[in-house]
Amino acid sequence: MSPKFFRFGLHNFLNAQPLLVPLLRAQKELGLQMECDVPSALAEKLKAGALDLAMIPTVEYLKEARNYHLVPGVSIASRDKVGTVLLVSKVPIEKIKTLALDERSRTSVALLKILFAKRFSEGVRFLASPPDPAAMLRNNNAALIIGDQAFSLPEFPRQTKVYDLSEEWFKETGKTFVHAVVAVREGVVLPEGTSEKIQTAKQEGLQGIEDIARRYAVSIGIDLNILEDYLRNKIIYDLGEQEIEGMTLFRDKCFGLGMIPEKHEIRFSGNLKM
Repeated sequence: MSPKFFRFGLHNFLNAQPLLVPLLRAQKELGLQMECDVPSALAEKLKAGALDLAMIPTVEYLKEARNYHLVPGVSIASRDKVGTVLLVSKVPIEKIKTLALDERSRTSVALLKILFAKRFSEGVRFLASPPDPAAMLRNNNAALIIGDQAFSLPEFPRQTKVYDLSEEWFKETGKTFVHAVVAVREGVVLPEGTSEKIQTAKQEGLQGIEDIARRYAVSIGIDLNILEDYLRNKIIYDLGEQEIEGMTLFRDKCFGLGMIPEKHEIRFSGNLKM
C-alpha cells in the first residue's frame, strides 16, 4: 500500500522561499506533496478540497475559520515597512477614480480598504488587473502592487505617492500584520509531529537566507543586498503572541466592514496554541 501524502499548497513569491525551499527538498520524508500557485488560487483549492493544507491569505482563512485549523508557529507577517504591499497613486487618495488591484493576495485588498475606505471617494472603482505595475498605473489613477513586482517599479511622475500598507497598519494600530497563514482543512488529521517538522523546515530555511536571496537575485535581476535585507529584516515567519494579536485586530476590522461573515476563534492544528 502506497504511503499517504498530504497535499500542501504554497506560493512561490520571494517571501515564501525560506519555507518553500526546505519543504520541497524534504517533502517525501515529511509525507507531503508540495504544490505551488498564487495565494488566491491556493485558497480556492483548499476550500474545494483539492489541497489538505495551504498557506493562504489571512482574510481567506478568516472567511472560512470555522472549517480550518492553523499550523502553529508559521506565518508570513511584517511589522512596520515591508516594501511589497504598496498603494501607488498618481493623485491624492480622495481623487482616485480607478484603482487597479493585484488580487493574487486578497488580504492586501482587504487591508487597503480597511486603511483607506474613509478617504476614498464614493465612486471609486476597484479593477482587477494582471500584476504589471506599468500597465496598472498607465490605465488607472492608482494601483495596489504586491509581491515581487514591487522590487522593480517603473519611474513615477514626481507627484506620485507610495504608501506601504504594512507601515500604514503599524502607524494606525501598533500591531504586527499577518499576511498569510498555513491552514489545514477540517477533517484532515496530520500525522503527529508534522507541525513541528514544518517549523523545523522554517528554521532551516531561515538559516539559508543568503543562498536563497542569491539565487533569486539572479533570476529576477534585483540587487542581492535588497533581497537579503527583505528576507532577514522585513518578513516575520513566526506566529506568536504579537502576530496573533495583530491578526485578531485585523479579523475584527474585517468583520466591522462586512468582509468576513463571522468572528471565529483562531484554532490550531493538534490543539497546540502557538
